[in-house]
Amino acid sequence: MDTIETIYKRRSIRSYLDKKVEKDTIMTLLKAATAAPTAANCQPWEFIVVDDTEKLLELKDKLNFARYNAPAAIVVCGNMKLAFKGPGKDMWVQDCSAAIENILIAATSMGLGSVWIGVYPIESNIKPVKKILNIPEHVTPLGIVYLGYPAEEKEARTRLDEKRVYWQEYEPSRKHRIKDKPIIGHY
Repeated sequence: MDTIETIYKRRSIRSYLDKKVEKDTIMTLLKAATAAPTAANCQPWEFIVVDDTEKLLELKDKLNFARYNAPAAIVVCGNMKLAFKGPGKDMWVQDCSAAIENILIAATSMGLGSVWIGVYPIESNIKPVKKILNIPEHVTPLGIVYLGYPAEEKEARTRLDEKRVYWQEYEPSRKHRIKDKPIIGHY
């Protein structure tokens, strides 16, 4: 599968087969994650791999939006001791988001299903994840990527809307349909 095809094929998969994801496969995904761009090479990311059934059940129990049957999860965190200080301190979010996207695309290319569960910046999501996974104060969970062999298949797609593409400068006179949706943690 070529890169563009893989990107279009990447979809949020929420149903998985009862089949373990091998450690070597997860390590490949982590290598892909750390190949992501990172501001000034700070690399503020840290990863918690969860494949213990009890831990996964604890996460599902505490996070209403994360109740899928995935056999594995990668929790992507930002370590504030490694992140930029001062005005660029929030760049860790971009760095860790790029790492998550690399995991998602790599998983798709390897025949795995995945879904990105947002944790940060919602405190009611951050708190239980930190407690369940024993995450220290200076580390913040950005998101969880559930992984597994998919029990569903979705058609490849892109959501390009040319009304949202501007050439040379922004055109404030364009009208867009506004969606007023609450944040629930899915991507």
